[in-house]
Amino acid sequence: MVRVRFAPSPTGFLHIGSARSALFNWLFARHENGKFLLRIEDTDRTRSKDEFLDEILASLKWLGMDWDEELVYQSKRLDIYRATAEKLLKEDKAYKEGEAVRFKMPKKKIKFNDIVHGDIEFDSEVLKDEVLIKSDGFPTYNFACVIDDAQMKITHVVRGDDHISNTPKQIALYEALGYDVPKFAHIPLIMGPDGSRLSKRHGATSISEYKQQGYLADALANFLALMGWSPGDDREILSKDDLIKDFTLKRVVKTSAVLGIDKLNWLNSQYIMNKSSEELLELLVPFLKADKLIGEDFDREKIADLVELYKIRIRTLTEFPVHIKPFYADDLDFDQKGVDKHLKKEGVKEILLKWKEKLSGLSNFEKKALEENCRQLAEELSIKPAKVIHPTRMAISGSTKGAGLFEMMEVMGKDKVITRLEYVIKNIAL
Repeated sequence: MVRVRFAPSPTGFLHIGSARSALFNWLFARHENGKFLLRIEDTDRTRSKDEFLDEILASLKWLGMDWDEELVYQSKRLDIYRATAEKLLKEDKAYKEGEAVRFKMPKKKIKFNDIVHGDIEFDSEVLKDEVLIKSDGFPTYNFACVIDDAQMKITHVVRGDDHISNTPKQIALYEALGYDVPKFAHIPLIMGPDGSRLSKRHGATSISEYKQQGYLADALANFLALMGWSPGDDREILSKDDLIKDFTLKRVVKTSAVLGIDKLNWLNSQYIMNKSSEELLELLVPFLKADKLIGEDFDREKIADLVELYKIRIRTLTEFPVHIKPFYADDLDFDQKGVDKHLKKEGVKEILLKWKEKLSGLSNFEKKALEENCRQLAEELSIKPAKVIHPTRMAISGSTKGAGLFEMMEVMGKDKVITRLEYVIKNIAL
């Protein structure tokens, strides 16, 4: 049975590159009906923190990755590492250097077949004797990793290709300890748009940041899966079931993946559009509360109408509060370019005044009636409907962009629309 693991260090939040490694392991395990395990590499006593571990586990769950069996903590296995080092000392495969223990690196060619990169060979002559136990009594990464993978019965080690240089050292330790050597698959790293290694200067790097920025978990998982892997055809939107069904390590590419935020935004917009308004409403409520647009008690029907209106126009959940602010705010922030183009023109005040008078007498404030009324006014004034529509949009929303004007007016309501027209007629329009 396939058994793979993801082994994060709780010294920081879950990085998007680490999340992609976890996802490839999880997809491989689920595709093969195997096991996906978690090992917490928490032997860095000064940097490991519970808050980081909590965030890592929460981020994995948010992305939809469940794990099998209990968590393994390296900090609870120190006696095992020390006992194993003693065994190597007794077998003359290691030696003491002060308080530290070093492994005697055998001098030979070390070869392995990487599932992604093919045959790889190292000459161990160039490798130093590996430290197993540091002078503080704690194990090094390579030593603890080999013991844990062997005892957890890991069959495939799937990790970033920055670990390729660690592999010959680990293979030498597997052989010295009499352990079965697992298969290795080193996946390409994620790079920034400029080709350098992904960092904070490229934008968000942790999964929690992407969540806070309004990306959906399924969209982000879909995006991560396509960075360095493809289903073998042109499909770009793949559900979790599709990913599990089609995932194979043999389709992982050798070259580094580039994080393209435009692609992520497009994918996220597709997932948003395909969600029901009720599902989206639940996801949006925390963002609306954070922006103080709604409190604990709010008009769900109005929000649902706005969700239906704007879900085809937003790329992230954080864009929604910006779009609907005019429906709740008392004062508008007017886009000056839009004001100059649509409100600061001779005759606009007269058009809006007549439009306001017509709206005041309307008993039916639904979009069809509003559109008919607008066209009637345009005909009466011998102007194109756009001469009414563009200034009105600016007057009621402060922007040139948004949903259809008449849909906006219907949701906004007669009183607010007329109040805003009156303000612009009195203070802005020419």
